[in-house]
Order: sequence, then structure tokens, then C-alpha cells
Amino acid sequence: MGGVEIRELECFLALAEELHFGRAGERLYVSQSRVSQLLAALEQRIGARLVERTSRRVRLTPLGERFRAELRPAYEELAAVVDRAKGAARGVEGRLRIGFQGTADARLMEAITTFQKRHPACVTEIAEVPFADPFGAVRAGDVDAAIVLLPVAEPDLVLGPLFSREPQSVAVSVRHPFAARAAVGAAELREVPLVTAAAPAPAYWREAHAPSPVPAPAVRTLQEGLTLVAADRGAMLLCRPTASYHGREDVVFVPVHGLPDSVLGVVWHRDGETGRVRAFARAVADATAVADAAA
Repeated sequence: MGGVEIRELECFLALAEELHFGRAGERLYVSQSRVSQLLAALEQRIGARLVERTSRRVRLTPLGERFRAELRPAYEELAAVVDRAKGAARGVEGRLRIGFQGTADARLMEAITTFQKRHPACVTEIAEVPFADPFGAVRAGDVDAAIVLLPVAEPDLVLGPLFSREPQSVAVSVRHPFAARAAVGAAELREVPLVTAAAPAPAYWREAHAPSPVPAPAVRTLQEGLTLVAADRGAMLLCRPTASYHGREDVVFVPVHGLPDSVLGVVWHRDGETGRVRAFARAVADATAVADAAA
């Protein structure tokens, strides 16, 4: 392989999927400059540019496109072989308790399926994490890891791989002025009450999911929030898959322009990191990469 390092290949694949040096660094837990270094080393070994980078965009060269298409399946097979060997060596077995916030959609189930195939001796259990307490189940030890909405700024928790990145929608009652709109802008949301999570969700987390100064009710669950929306007591931000899953006749979901995407990530307690947790994080990262490549 001409001295090519696995980390260089991982960097290229992450960058090819994100087309953004900062986000690729987040996925790999390295700095943006380290991503640039790894890419430069790989391009030097290959002898040609794989990525074109300007001040406005990042895109693959024709060679980079072909290299990604041929590399992805080979890398996935190699990663699976390594994971199977690690599982056999470390004995990834027993029970893994997984929490989820929002919706246990197809992506989550694919990640769990990937984990189960690699580690058939480990049984998975799934539990819903309350909307108003995204980190409590992990801290209490009720689950080993959880997939929760970002942001996560908790010093006692580890943020693992990001799970999905989805556009946001605002849920409003069928009587709300937004209900007949094709889309609304982020600035317009500051004029309406946005239903927020109740405590113990941290203040920064609540504000991220209800960025409006207008007073609004606080709820413990998504269903409580949607019920208040249907009663025209406020609006509520939801990602597209969650909006689709919770569709109801008295609530309309309107796309929002100008807000950051809704992002999920895997978290676990720093004192609770085990081989099972690490193996699940790897399964999430791999299943997400496959889904993103197919999208």
C-alpha cells in the first residue's frame, strides 16, 4: 500500500462525506489542521490531488470520486474484520442498554443491527430518554450509552460519533398563521412562543431547541409538547424524521430556513466507557457512514 496509513484513509473518507474540514475533524476527534495534514500526506503518497479546496467550497476531484467509490467497501470490510477480532479478544458480550431521544428510526435500528451482527453474544436493550432529561439516564446508569440531541457540553460525559444531521421543522396547529406557509425563516420564530423542555434539561440545551424570547410552556415529553401545539399554546421545533414520525391531523410541520441542522450524537459517562460502549459507537459511525453515502 505504499506506506499509506489507515488514519489517512479514514480522514479522506470522512472528508469525502462531509465536504467540510471542520466537520470531518469532529467525526475523527482531531483538529481541522490535522485533517489537512492527513489529506496532504495521502495525496503525496498517491501522487495526485484528491480534493479541491477553495474559500467557498470543498469537492472531490474526479480521481478523488473514483478513489472514494473503490475505497469505501474495502475499508468497511477491513473495519469489520478488525471489529470482529477485537470483539473476540475483549469478549464483547453480556448486555448493552441503549437510550434514544426522539425517534428510534431506521438509522438507529441499522446501527443496532450492525452491532448485533458483529457481537452476537451481546444482547441490546433499548429505552426512550425523556425529552426534558437528555443526560439523566446515562448519569444514573440506567443506560450504558444514549443517542441524544446536541448540543452536549457536559464535562462528565463523552460525546462520541454524530448520528445524523437533519433540517428542522416547526410544528404549529392547523389554525396557526404559519400553517399555510411553505417555509418560515429563523428570524420569524423569535416572534412566536416556542415550547421548550422542562428541567432538568440544561439551560443551554433548552435555549438551543427553543430559540425565542417569547415565554412559552415547558414540557417533559414530545407528546406533551405536540399536545400544546395542537391546542395553539405555542410552536415547537423538531427535526424532519421526528416530525414525520409524530404526524397528526391537528398539527402542521413547516420547514424552517436559517437554523442549524438538528444533530444527534452518542454519549456515555466517562466512568462508564466499556468495550461494549466503544463497539456500539463504532457500529453507529459505520452505519451512519453507509447511510450518508447511499443518500
